[in-house]
Amino acid sequence: MSALADKRIKVLCVDDSALIRKLVSEIVDAEPDMTMVATAPDPLVARELIKRHNPDVLTLDVEMPRMDGLDFLGKLMRLRPMPVVMLSSLTARGSDVTLQALELGAVDFVTKPQLGLRDGLVESSREIVDKIRAAAQARLRGPSTSVAPESAPSLPRVSSEKLFIVGASTGGTEAIRTLLEPMPANAPAILVTQHMPAGFTASFARRLDSLCRIHVKEAEHGERVLPGHAYIAPGGDFHLRLERSGANYMVALDPAPPVNRHRPSVDVLFDSAARHAGRNATGILLTGMGKDGALGLLHMREAGAATLAQDEASCVVFGMPREAIAIGAAQAVVPLESMCREALNLLNESAQPALRI
Repeated sequence: MSALADKRIKVLCVDDSALIRKLVSEIVDAEPDMTMVATAPDPLVARELIKRHNPDVLTLDVEMPRMDGLDFLGKLMRLRPMPVVMLSSLTARGSDVTLQALELGAVDFVTKPQLGLRDGLVESSREIVDKIRAAAQARLRGPSTSVAPESAPSLPRVSSEKLFIVGASTGGTEAIRTLLEPMPANAPAILVTQHMPAGFTASFARRLDSLCRIHVKEAEHGERVLPGHAYIAPGGDFHLRLERSGANYMVALDPAPPVNRHRPSVDVLFDSAARHAGRNATGILLTGMGKDGALGLLHMREAGAATLAQDEASCVVFGMPREAIAIGAAQAVVPLESMCREALNLLNESAQPALRI
């Protein structure tokens, strides 16, 4: 039994709510591969418990007494980096703070239910334990830094037929920022599906728009897809699809059931791009847990699109790119910091992918 216990993921929960600490402990301890080693009502208590128990993963509330969750996270990532999953409130302020936490190095987040806390957390138990498992295997990174805009090659006049189609999950918010921030103002239109719940993608799009030379917005049903714009799939309620109306590409938001347990699903977006854009699209699959996007990327490649997957060394979680590479969906495997340049070079036809599969 002791040998088995040694292999379990050790979790420490930091939350000012005694009920949250109790419920998360019950969820974690019900799993055979993880154990709650301690809980803390605030970061100051947590600091001592981290020293004592050396946990593998920390779950951390955003708003707490005695020390703000963001302040604690920043100190933790500087002094004792470890995988952190944020517990976030589904509010405007909560979504902004959660995105800041991801920038500081948190691996992922789980939203707290606004009503029916006990039942809501129980319903989210699979998500909680899946994200803890992913965090335990994640590659840690420091706080984000801005990408120099001049790092991307310039583009000649780009045909409105060209598109970049992007999918990501765990670790994807910062990977997408790294991809989009260097894009020139005349970049092709970009459609993005990032696994994210409702209420967070609007804040995510606003944050990216403030950093990028292209215009970034949350996608709206029926709008025309334009060069120099990136469209983020709204979280939770819809899949993002590419459609055509005459000579124009259009956004379609589809309330169909989840695919690969996700809505929005990367496979749904990639399949629509294979169908309606073919060789005019470039598919880009970034860091993420699971396999969503792998088959869709293969369908894009079979339709004539260029296809890129993020390499293992730069992924927070290599699951989605690994699955795509394994089935031959990726034309090239590229480090994240080179992804923007590689995509633009392919568009310019001035360079070949770094590694052919």
